[in-house]
Amino acid sequence: MSFPAYPAYRPSGVEWLGDLPAHWRVKRGRFCMQVNPRAARFRELAPGDHVSFVPMDAVGERGELELQATHTVAEGDPGYTQFQDGDVVFAKITPCFENGKGALARGLVNGAAFGTTELHVLRAGPSLDPRFLYYLTVSRPFRGAGQAEMYGAGGQKRVPADFARDFPTPLPSPGEQRAVAGFLDARTEAIDRLIGRKSRLLRLLEEEREAVVYLRATGRPRPDGGASPTRPAVGGLEWAGELPHRWETTRIKHAARIESGHTPSRGVDEYWEDATIPWLSLNDSRQLRHRDRIHQTAHRISEPGLANSSARLLPAGAVVLSRDATVGLSAITTRPMAVSQHFVAYLCGPRLLPEYLLLSLKAMGQHLERLSLGATIPTIGMDDIRSLRCPLPPVHEQREIVARVRREVGRIDRLAARVQTAIERLREYRAALITAAVTGKIDVRGAAR
Repeated sequence: MSFPAYPAYRPSGVEWLGDLPAHWRVKRGRFCMQVNPRAARFRELAPGDHVSFVPMDAVGERGELELQATHTVAEGDPGYTQFQDGDVVFAKITPCFENGKGALARGLVNGAAFGTTELHVLRAGPSLDPRFLYYLTVSRPFRGAGQAEMYGAGGQKRVPADFARDFPTPLPSPGEQRAVAGFLDARTEAIDRLIGRKSRLLRLLEEEREAVVYLRATGRPRPDGGASPTRPAVGGLEWAGELPHRWETTRIKHAARIESGHTPSRGVDEYWEDATIPWLSLNDSRQLRHRDRIHQTAHRISEPGLANSSARLLPAGAVVLSRDATVGLSAITTRPMAVSQHFVAYLCGPRLLPEYLLLSLKAMGQHLERLSLGATIPTIGMDDIRSLRCPLPPVHEQREIVARVRREVGRIDRLAARVQTAIERLREYRAALITAAVTGKIDVRGAAR
């Protein structure tokens, strides 16, 4: 849907803001809002009164705040960020700032909150509507300009408070700000509902994918579509339920050699600089979560580093499994690489196809999670790794199962890719709509009525 432009524009004097409607003004943030002010609401509360507690995980990327957690006023650490109903908060640290984390605070317990120290707080002045201010903080100009002002190194970069104080703030009249905010409330809510429905569809497709892998890896039904006589699974294979009577079972270590290693000192430059050997580590967890093949790794190690790691260069076709932090992630390597102590790699023998072992590892996901329970950082011990069992159909049947899963999962993945593309387009449209409305590129006053 398209919206009209304003009748007349004039230069804003700010390059990235461009032209503004002729009747809009521009003021520095310090003249229309307070930045990180004290929360006066706390002075009205007793030490035993509860207020909301907002860690970074409770700040959403679409304006939501999770408010289940509380602290008493007396429990609040002096270093916490304090804010109150009506304030706008946004994450100041990377990557949370770039991801759009921020919200308009509403419905806080007793009207006040303690928040993570990684929040900036903005309080709108008389010339600025709080809802309009919130939408301004999630617009592309605000986030883009803030990213350019970040200071610090690596994952500790932060947006300084002076960025908000100096931010050129477009100011239509208060009534027009409310009209813009009302329009965006309605439109973004509709877009978010649609994104939510498509996200639920993605989850259902993922569940269908997992079910296909589990059923095929455990022989239900047979590749030829017929029924199979079954027998109860032996100890260690309870996760698989009943298996086809003709199938064998085995400890994986009897059909595949287990490999691992430890990470040598990061302080020895010789091990990591100008390195060429792919080094699988927890930094690769994100891509393992979404892929069945791993082509590249986030880090590389040198030959001297590998020699000091107790690992060795493994051939392509190794099946890797994460056993620390996020346990149970698995994939097949497509090139020679080495693995850190957070992973094990299986080099399959003639009785076990790598592709079928991968299906089995994915099918036993809940079993792997249970093995890691009880630790502060989830970990599967090497004794449990060596005890893992999997079904062992004849090799020709393994090939049939893998081919069938590839066809069925391919269909699911293609549909999921289309749904994901639709979600990304909706998010792009949402961001563009907010930016266009708060910078006056479209006139939504008629649409808001």
